[in-house]
Amino acid sequence: MSFRNPPCLKNRKVFVTGATGLIGSHLTRFLVEGGAEVTVLIRDHVPHNYLLDGDPPRFNTVTGDLQDYRLVERALAEYEAEVVFHLGAQTQVQIANRSPVGTFKSNIEGTWNLLEACRQVPTVKAVLVASSDKAYGQAETLPYTEETPLRGDHPYDASKSCADIIARTYWVTYQLPVAIIRSGNVFGVGDLNFSRIIPGTIRSVLLGESPIIRSDGTLVRDYFYVKDAAMAYLATAEALLADTEKIGGEAFNFSNELRMTVLEVTQRILEIMGRDDLEPVILDQAPDEILQQSLSAEKARRVLGWTPQYPFEQGVEETVEFVRGMLD
Repeated sequence: MSFRNPPCLKNRKVFVTGATGLIGSHLTRFLVEGGAEVTVLIRDHVPHNYLLDGDPPRFNTVTGDLQDYRLVERALAEYEAEVVFHLGAQTQVQIANRSPVGTFKSNIEGTWNLLEACRQVPTVKAVLVASSDKAYGQAETLPYTEETPLRGDHPYDASKSCADIIARTYWVTYQLPVAIIRSGNVFGVGDLNFSRIIPGTIRSVLLGESPIIRSDGTLVRDYFYVKDAAMAYLATAEALLADTEKIGGEAFNFSNELRMTVLEVTQRILEIMGRDDLEPVILDQAPDEILQQSLSAEKARRVLGWTPQYPFEQGVEETVEFVRGMLD
């Protein structure tokens, strides 16, 4: 499926944090294919990373950590960044529960470092900050809209709530042109974290094993294909560059608005892969998880003209082929 890379980003100097992450790797590839001059900040080299596999990269690479403010500011200044996509974060709920301080430093301090550096670099014209549906916490009314209060209770959720609020602060106080992106559970090609339900289930099926469900199977989530997520960042950047006064400081939910329990997702994958005979193993070992989450993407459709392009089944089929290739 083709995508529309905004022409306003062609020849722009773009800086991406978290470029080797699931969304970041697709976003960076889209930017390069669309003619942007891309610089990425990479902390760790991960073997078989989707961004780095294949042909030699056509982007500049800065090696370092978001917690190193001077490095971040130097990189933005020396590469004359105009558009900044901030996706760098610790993204695993289980790791956050085990090591909250590391998650807070990465997700909160890393965000304020990036935003403050952007404020100090005069070439920056737009900053897109990755938040999450987890920033809303456990809400009484679903789906979440952008007006739902940010009430993350557990370490990962709280880190995203804080980073989200700090991002808006930089617009309100300093008029830094920033917009915030909140998406549901992203899955797809490039995801090598097999503790996640979709790639983990696919790998189990390809190995002829019963899929493992860490929770009790009743948790409700949105499952959002990675290419749609990457295109959501591009659409938001285009709108922010076109009308900073309208989009500055705004948050946008992105979702295909398809709510499913973890067990339903597993069963759908088994059907798509033709292995209904495999029975999921339910461990019921996922404490401190939000019970139900779903996002309304009405604002993104209305304000940005954005709609998802990938049905769930197509996303799963593409992910199956990716995981199959990794196992061969």
